[in-house]
Amino acid sequence: MPWLILILIILAVVFGPGLWVQRVMKRYSRPKDRYSGSGGELARELLDRQGLTTVKVELTEKGDHYDPSEKVVRLSKDNLDGRSLTAITVAAHEVGHAVQDARGYQPLKARTRLVGVAQQAQRFGAMVLIGAPLIGLLTRAPSIAGLMLLGGFLSLGSATLVHLVTLPTELDASFRRALPMLRDADILYDVDVPHAQRILRAAAMTYVSASLMSLLNIARWWALLRA
Repeated sequence: MPWLILILIILAVVFGPGLWVQRVMKRYSRPKDRYSGSGGELARELLDRQGLTTVKVELTEKGDHYDPSEKVVRLSKDNLDGRSLTAITVAAHEVGHAVQDARGYQPLKARTRLVGVAQQAQRFGAMVLIGAPLIGLLTRAPSIAGLMLLGGFLSLGSATLVHLVTLPTELDASFRRALPMLRDADILYDVDVPHAQRILRAAAMTYVSASLMSLLNIARWWALLRA
């Protein structure tokens, strides 16, 4: 019974934030026509207000994000074309990242550099995982668990690190950038302000959810190696 309780607690900790984020986003995605302008239109307006006229707004199928290398705010179809509270709030959040980039916000620069390093580490880790069995066959080493462990941590651990260090940047984009921009532009209905704050908190927490899932993958990998 204690093991069952422990497992349930771990599952709640790992999956709880992600489920909460999905619930919040879905709840405020209706009504779909709550605002007169779409998320994409709002993003364009906010960017122009900040003097970021060269930053583009595009459709994406890979999740809402700002690309600092391409200087593009990318929004999913629902948030680009949608007129719900979720659509305009998420759009403002991503514009917040564009403002961070334009203002030289150091944590965003550090995260961008870390992403590049993590991508290299993930590629190297994948090569280690692929090559470890061959190395073991050629060297006839009694165990290649250490090499496999190294490959697994490089592949999975680097992603976890990126997700964890991203949280302060996400909170800044939500509450020091997006929310003031929405207030200054007089976009939100007064009754929607606390709900928008909840959405902005959920937008930041997506990376907490992703980091917890990455940690779960590492734990599963470690369990497989020990089996």
